[in-house]
Amino acid sequence: MDVGTTSRPAPPARQRSIGRHLLRPLALGALVLALLAGAGWYIHRFVTLVFVDDARIAADMITTASRVPGWVAEVRVIAGDQASAGAMLVRIDSREQELSLAELEARLGSLDARRRELEARVAMVDLQTSSQQAGSRAKLEVSRAALPSAEAERIYAEAEFGRAMQLMNTGSGTRQRYDQARSGLDTARQKVLGAIAEIQNAEAQIAAATAAREELKVLARQLESLDPQARELAAQRDRVALDIRDRTIRMPFDGMVDRVFIDPGEYVAAGQRVMMLHDPARVRVEANVRETQIRHFRPGTPVRVAVDALPGRVFEGVVDRVGGAATSEFALLPSPNPSGNFTKITQRLPIRIALRPPPEPGLLRPGMMVQVEATVGD
Repeated sequence: MDVGTTSRPAPPARQRSIGRHLLRPLALGALVLALLAGAGWYIHRFVTLVFVDDARIAADMITTASRVPGWVAEVRVIAGDQASAGAMLVRIDSREQELSLAELEARLGSLDARRRELEARVAMVDLQTSSQQAGSRAKLEVSRAALPSAEAERIYAEAEFGRAMQLMNTGSGTRQRYDQARSGLDTARQKVLGAIAEIQNAEAQIAAATAAREELKVLARQLESLDPQARELAAQRDRVALDIRDRTIRMPFDGMVDRVFIDPGEYVAAGQRVMMLHDPARVRVEANVRETQIRHFRPGTPVRVAVDALPGRVFEGVVDRVGGAATSEFALLPSPNPSGNFTKITQRLPIRIALRPPPEPGLLRPGMMVQVEATVGD
């Protein structure tokens, strides 16, 4: 009786060989798919995105200078330090200016003392002449009031003398009566002359007091002449005080010290730069874009910024402004091409990008290289 052939399982080595033959096409297919996906991703980015490598972090670099010349007495900071607004950076020697300020203050004090002296003299002269005028006027009134009485006595004495003379001529009067009448007449006349003299004396005293009051005008002119002197000295004092204040150079804002150009003991001239500063909270991105791509970077266009120093981190930004001329227009050695040989070169236009939201202060530093990308058609 014939027995059929029984099936036997494949040996393990043969199964592994079949598995390897199946994995190879799968791996190759996965690799091809990955390459295709990568190529598609790269082509998509190449078609839909614009990249600019000529870009860097920028900030307003402020150079502080000394307004006055002098020896550097103290430097409080070094490059890399952060300082708050109003902090002292540099102090220039101010001993000579402080002496000048003290001298001007003393001269102003002397001028004030002179002013007080003149004001006291004005008050004294005013009081003296006023009292003299008042006394002289009172005396004048008394003298004028006494004159009519003296005139009446003189008239009466003249009448008595006339009667005594008549009696003397007729022999009825005595010599004694005649002498008494004559003496009374002389006394009455002297009283009239005395009253007139008193009136004239009082008028003279009033005139003298009035003339003395003219000194008030002289003193007033002297007081007025002190005002221009005081203003001149005050201006000189304020100028010296300003000079002293300017000998202390302070931080204009909360920022960072980038470079220090002086050391203590050096002599600085007026206008010489001493430090370079920037505000780390106000950084931006400046890029030079090809003229063939500038249409993708209009003001308001959103962009993405990758910083070389911070791999994997992307910052959002907006095109703030676009330059009005190509960078070649500002070259130190322009090429007017006088020979007629011409080679066309793609020019670049500067743009400025504002980072929104602003990064934390100090994270991005001026001069760092960045890459800017924008979407085509934004």
